[in-house]
Amino acid sequence: MPGGRLSDQDRRHIASGLGEGLGYAEIARRLGRPTSTVSREVARNGGPEGYRADHAREATGRRARRRGPASPPELPVADGAGGRDPEAVRAFVERFAALMVQTGLPRMAARVLACLYTTDSGALTPAELVMRLRVSPASVSKAIGYLGGLEVIRRERGARRGERYVIDDDVWERAWMTSARSNAMWADAAREGAEIFGAISPAGARLARASRFFARLGDDMAGGPTAAAVGDALTVLAALVHASTPLSAQQLATALDWPADRVTSALHDAERYAEVIDPVALRRTADGACTVTARLDRLTTTQREALDGCCLRTPASSAP
Repeated sequence: MPGGRLSDQDRRHIASGLGEGLGYAEIARRLGRPTSTVSREVARNGGPEGYRADHAREATGRRARRRGPASPPELPVADGAGGRDPEAVRAFVERFAALMVQTGLPRMAARVLACLYTTDSGALTPAELVMRLRVSPASVSKAIGYLGGLEVIRRERGARRGERYVIDDDVWERAWMTSARSNAMWADAAREGAEIFGAISPAGARLARASRFFARLGDDMAGGPTAAAVGDALTVLAALVHASTPLSAQQLATALDWPADRVTSALHDAERYAEVIDPVALRRTADGACTVTARLDRLTTTQREALDGCCLRTPASSAP
């Protein structure tokens, strides 16, 4: 069947096709096999001129007997397993790694992380990981690089054993905070896009909603904004409302008698914590100055048009 081992009939078809002068691709098409399967079969068994179906079958059998049965790769039993059921430990480690894969971690990175986490020492050298996982040093190195980027493991250099990889007890807390920072980055990027496309355009409104979602998610994961951050954000908004004109960060710092970095942080928080400052929003002008406007996505198009009409109409003068 396609994708399985070649049968005796497959080999006879290959020999017949070669006798007809057919190319590997055409023979593979007729068999429903990859071209590489046919080319590899022929190369291993005499080449295009010397390929014989019966000889190929016998040679394949001999090679299989020399290799012996292949054992599937297994995750290791955690060290210091005295008194533990080895099969129960191995089954748990496999389930643990599989769960990490389901949450988006690459398979090899999940196996390395599960191996480290279920090792009593919480630390292994590259050679120990290679031996336990039965993989190449390059596979371990790539997985370690990925996990290092997530900040869930760290490298240590021992006096005699060389470099080893360590997983700390606070690994999940650090992974959580890394995820919170990622959500904050998504929020900032989506907010920038909303400003570029315009808050009342479909794309801008979509990006604004995404920004608020990621900001709220990141804040929830990080414990939410501090009372001081919220207070500063509301203060700069009050200053902008009172000024009734766009102001630069430096002008705000001078008027509020605050350090420049405090104003910068407050402006950033006013943009980031949209739910806190709702129903107004901070907007930046083309020259970088800041002003306060109503959140236009709070109003429908019909409502905005009706309100614009109200502003254009001149109130009738009262009769004497």
